[in-house]
Amino acid sequence: MEQRVLGRTGRPVSVIGLGTWQLGADWGNVSEADAMDVLRAAVESGVTFFDTADVYGDGRSERIIGRFLSGNAGQGITVATKMGRRVDQQAENYTLENFRAWTDRSRVNLGTDRLDLVQLHCPPSPVFISDAVYDALDTLVAEERIAAYGVSVETCDQALAAIARPAMASVQIILNAFRRKPLDQVLPAAAAAGVGIIARVPLASGLLSGRYTRETTFGADDHRNYNARGEAFDVGETFSGVDFEAGVDAAREFGAITRGSASGTPAGTAAQWALRWVIQQPGVTTVIPGARSTDQARQNAEAADLPPLSQAELDEIEGLYDKYFRAKVHDRW
Repeated sequence: MEQRVLGRTGRPVSVIGLGTWQLGADWGNVSEADAMDVLRAAVESGVTFFDTADVYGDGRSERIIGRFLSGNAGQGITVATKMGRRVDQQAENYTLENFRAWTDRSRVNLGTDRLDLVQLHCPPSPVFISDAVYDALDTLVAEERIAAYGVSVETCDQALAAIARPAMASVQIILNAFRRKPLDQVLPAAAAAGVGIIARVPLASGLLSGRYTRETTFGADDHRNYNARGEAFDVGETFSGVDFEAGVDAAREFGAITRGSASGTPAGTAAQWALRWVIQQPGVTTVIPGARSTDQARQNAEAADLPPLSQAELDEIEGLYDKYFRAKVHDRW
């Protein structure tokens, strides 16, 4: 699989990574055995980048990855975790003392002395402009608790504030065919600064797979049920913040556009073309779809082998955004 250097980490990572929120919680139950199989299938398919967080299943996702890594040394896997969501979301909680405690816990969970990459996990906006926060992160690097740091953001303004910091390695941001605002300023700024871009929610919580209808329902423990209107956390994390019914309609049209795509054959699924769209955007380093089964993990990885979408197809996909979403979501995040 194609590898790209992840910003100032200096590490090459696969253009298709693996998001592991699903292996922790909030997407329905995944057994530990199934989770290990997903990790194995991803690596066998060329994936070398895992993204996790200390709150995914209260550390379950990290611990499963740690057990996997302990039995699969030498695979060249980079693990990015996140911290900051274990406390009330107040800027004053983003302190060196807490950073040390959180990273120590993640180091135990992942079974490593030094974390590859730690990202602030969508903190409050004042955190992004706090010199003290970046000084604390620099201290973690100096103490060799972490090798590099980045941020996960909700808004483009937060991303731009982080990119301006001299030691910022990466920015994780929602980017997909139904959530395009980062293309305007964030991706060009990151490329100019040498900051990596990790694209999350690439399938708009599954909408872009084309598998849902307006009648689809989700389990009580699935965030697509309990956070559909932002009841638990930022609504932009669920279905990319777009209206579900409109998303279903737009996904149907997306599938029609890509069905006989640039390859001249209908080989790729709608989900695979959605991933191909993301990694085709200039400035993207890696995209991190989740997977709850080995088939999903393999199919996600296979998207890296698809040919680029044509300009005509890209234009049609942008037209979907203009038709269904731009007026409602473009200025929100």
